[in-house]
Amino acid sequence: MNSRIRPALAAVAATLAFTAAPAFAGKTLDAVKQRGTVKCGVTNGVAGFSAPDTQGNWSGLDVDTCRAIAAAVLGDGKKVEFVPLNSQQRFSALQAGEIDILARNTTWTLTRDASLGFHFTTITYYDGQGFLVPKKLKVTSAKQLKNATICTQAGTTNEKNVADWFKAQNIPVKTVVFESFEASFKAFFAGRCQAFTTDTSALAGLRNKEAPNPDDYVILPELISKEPLAPLVRRGDDEWFAIAKWVPNALIEAEESGITQANIDELKASSKDPAQQRLVGSGDDLGKLLGLDKDWSYRAIKAVGNYGEMFERNVGPKSVLKLPRGSNNLWNKGGLMYGLPVR
Repeated sequence: MNSRIRPALAAVAATLAFTAAPAFAGKTLDAVKQRGTVKCGVTNGVAGFSAPDTQGNWSGLDVDTCRAIAAAVLGDGKKVEFVPLNSQQRFSALQAGEIDILARNTTWTLTRDASLGFHFTTITYYDGQGFLVPKKLKVTSAKQLKNATICTQAGTTNEKNVADWFKAQNIPVKTVVFESFEASFKAFFAGRCQAFTTDTSALAGLRNKEAPNPDDYVILPELISKEPLAPLVRRGDDEWFAIAKWVPNALIEAEESGITQANIDELKASSKDPAQQRLVGSGDDLGKLLGLDKDWSYRAIKAVGNYGEMFERNVGPKSVLKLPRGSNNLWNKGGLMYGLPVR
């Protein structure tokens, strides 16, 4: 054999051996399987993202993300233990191992990514911070809030963003911070502040659910920040990180590939499209690379639908929020949602 060919073949063999190697089960995956549930940290109640009804049944975009992971790992999207956490509790609970994943409309920032011992997984919602004001204030722009009092929650990016933005605009305001999200918006609706600031998705929910009369309030047009929201997991467990990253990507990829909760069984039986086959469990077995079985993504999609279905049901046209897709549309439809290739 030519001496030049031998190293090349060795390199190819090494690459094939690497790509075919199954994942080792990490300690988090082992704990989840032994316990029989995924412990998911969520909000105390933000409509559209994670909120319980009067019977204690949780719903929302973040809730569905956790259910999809439970379905992929445990075979049942209902095998989730939802742990309500406020902004001050959320990071310490994840650090302490009290939860397996934090899916609590949390913004991906450099400081959080680099200093807390976490990995952000996949952006599940592109948001931005805005302002809610009473219509009677006759304000049409945040730049008209000179000397206004603004309610927000302590320990959030919202608190820092509002201070930075008004400082940059050279507009004096007084920020009134509260320890809990509920206390902050209730103070606003009670008239203690002239404006309330948080992510615009949450503003829409609060106006619809908490305002005495929703039509008496308006969301101002300015977005003063980028708020990419993503789940987090602890560093040091690459196997669990991979699962928490690839399940949401599979849901986005499912929408791109035309796979829905309704047609997935039909496609599993009949599709000849390799991209669809990988997602519905009839093609290449990629589950072994995640320490899961071949049907991991099939179960996730079957449990909650594709990303578009999740969006529509929780925050879109079929929800009380009725938010447009906007930046959260697929990349090939003018948005930013781009599923990493499941192949």
